[in-house]
Amino acid sequence: MKSLLTICLLATISSTALADKLAIVGGKVFTGSEQGTLESATVLINGNEIVSVSASSAVPEGYQAIDASGKYVTPGLIGAYTQLGLVEVSSSAGTVDASVSSNPVSSTGAAYDVSYAINPDSSLLAISRVEGFTSAITGISRSDSLFHGLGAVITLSGTGDPILKSRAFTAVNVGNGGADSNGGSRAALWVMLEQAISEAMQVSTAAQLSPSSQWHGLNSRADVKALKPVVNGETPLLMFADRAADIRQVIAFKQRYPKIKVVLVKGMEAWRVAEELADANIPVIIDPEFNLPGSFEQLGATLANAQRLEAAGVMVAIGMETHNIRLATQHAGNAVAFGMSWEGAMAALTVNPARIFGAPDQLGTLTSGAKADVVVWSGDPLEVTEAPEVVIIDGEMMEMTSRQIKLRDRYQQRAESEQTSQYIR
Repeated sequence: MKSLLTICLLATISSTALADKLAIVGGKVFTGSEQGTLESATVLINGNEIVSVSASSAVPEGYQAIDASGKYVTPGLIGAYTQLGLVEVSSSAGTVDASVSSNPVSSTGAAYDVSYAINPDSSLLAISRVEGFTSAITGISRSDSLFHGLGAVITLSGTGDPILKSRAFTAVNVGNGGADSNGGSRAALWVMLEQAISEAMQVSTAAQLSPSSQWHGLNSRADVKALKPVVNGETPLLMFADRAADIRQVIAFKQRYPKIKVVLVKGMEAWRVAEELADANIPVIIDPEFNLPGSFEQLGATLANAQRLEAAGVMVAIGMETHNIRLATQHAGNAVAFGMSWEGAMAALTVNPARIFGAPDQLGTLTSGAKADVVVWSGDPLEVTEAPEVVIIDGEMMEMTSRQIKLRDRYQQRAESEQTSQYIR
């Protein structure tokens, strides 16, 4: 019956794929806004914007309807921290731009910019897109330098320029990984970080960083210039840490520099300092599935991490330090099984990442004027047996296929007399 409903829905979609005005009617709509979750609601889309979301079932003249009765409708999901577009095959160095060695031009790594490296033709974008992800936060996962450079917000449409926002954030690892690359000790790492932040704060004019001016800083001009938006509170500083002691240092850093928008990433022991994180207004990006320690800094890992952070009032987003972000709905569903609210888990996949990276009016919500990134699901998005049936990005229907799906179709069981069809790009 479910497959028949899907076929009927896709038949409807085929006639509306090129429509400028769409009405998604009758679905259970998670808006990601103050409207909450609406039963049997209607989402109106005009071009690349959402016009309205209401409990009315009326379809205005000129709109083509998509019947979502018995289905869920959500904003397009956002991968809160990924390497999408930077990694194709992790074991092939030529397709990996998420790992950076030391470079003399950028003494601390703050100036590295992933927007130059993102591949819009990556097959992984379509693989994530058919699972309901319409945008992602992407950045470097490993660096020999102090900072992991400048990350970007990208669209997964697979057409045109993928960059929605370049130089969207800066990242730094203040845990074991960061210490290993910076003197072998946190004692060295934190001094280097304080020095870099201090120099960026002392620069008051662009002229001080021009090639014609003298520069005597410990960090390169490029690095200091890259850090200016961070110290001015314009872009977030993502700080990677798992150990509770390291997270307390992150909180203390935020107290010393209240203007900096600090975001904690990974945070396997974040639940141990949940109240302090909430008081400091520090959002956390976690993978709620981590429950086994991979090192001594992760001894407190637990499946209850997301629930305990939510209960303390911490803003939680779900990200995975891998290009396999498509599994995040599964991980969010498991977080709900361990006590996180359903609404909190959905917010962690939609509006919370948008808030963290400064795009709540455009991404992660179904509200008037927002970017028309919408997903229609066969059922509850957090149930592993349900899946997206319609993905709309920027008002355009996406083809529900990927390289994996095409390979599946190519090699499905056939009669012996049949030839395997040639794979067509």
